[in-house]
Amino acid sequence: MGQRNLTVLPEFILLGVTRHLELQAPLFGVFLIIYMATVVGNLGMIILTKVDSRLHTPMYFFIRHLAFIDLGNSTVICPKMLVNFVMDKNTISYYACATQLAFFLMFIISEFFILSAMAYDRYVAICNPLLYSVIMTQSLCHVLVGIPYLYSTFQSLLFTIKIFTLTFCGSNVINHFYCDDVPLVAMLCSNAQEIGLLIIIFSAFNLISSLLLILVSYLLILIAIFHMHSAKGRKKAFSTCASHLTVVVVFYGTLLFMYVQPNSVHSFESDKMVSVFYTLVIPMLNPLIYSLRNKEVKKACYRIFNIP
Repeated sequence: MGQRNLTVLPEFILLGVTRHLELQAPLFGVFLIIYMATVVGNLGMIILTKVDSRLHTPMYFFIRHLAFIDLGNSTVICPKMLVNFVMDKNTISYYACATQLAFFLMFIISEFFILSAMAYDRYVAICNPLLYSVIMTQSLCHVLVGIPYLYSTFQSLLFTIKIFTLTFCGSNVINHFYCDDVPLVAMLCSNAQEIGLLIIIFSAFNLISSLLLILVSYLLILIAIFHMHSAKGRKKAFSTCASHLTVVVVFYGTLLFMYVQPNSVHSFESDKMVSVFYTLVIPMLNPLIYSLRNKEVKKACYRIFNIP
């Protein structure tokens, strides 16, 4: 197709995860299993934390929203990707591409700040246990979740509108398995540098500010744990943070790996592999991390299914 200087291309072609035809069928199977596990795990976590009254605490309130974000992020990308594995031509319409980008950005940016809110919740639980219920009120929890949603919606609309109101020229081929902002900006005729710079600034701010909030929270938690006299108290404090810390290390570790790669080895191919991890694998792992390491979640499962 390759039409030039058209603001509205009828469709884009997604190159997908791999161009090797012999890998299409096995990868379809792998990603189908990952997506099914993601849906079951995150939906299960949402239902469980809603239905079981003993899980109506701030920590599980945040876990429920994290599960919703992970389910949303995966659903925006995976079903379309699975369809493309079995189609001869991996196309996505202009408006579907814009919609996918908007929702992807909204969910991924929300995740940064929900993880920060969860770190603050753990800090209050360990450093101010006697005041925990006074500080972590229902209204504060709603604010700590509402602000990330509003901020991420603003940012996703800003970038989606900026990109899709400009002119695409040359090829309509996106070297990715979903509509991401970086490959789309590379296809713009004009103002690409301005938007590219905005994306870098906002991405750096999102990553650094949310990570700083988490690091400060955990530094204060560590100081509090070292001041504890009983070994049992220390162990309990560590165990309440273990799941969240695991999720944070996996999520930020993946993103930092992508950002700190030198330009000589940085490519769309390596970005794709990292994207697979944080858009598809991490949303599957998060509910597993929270359920396997968590006695409360296991007990809630037993209560709901009447398992003695």
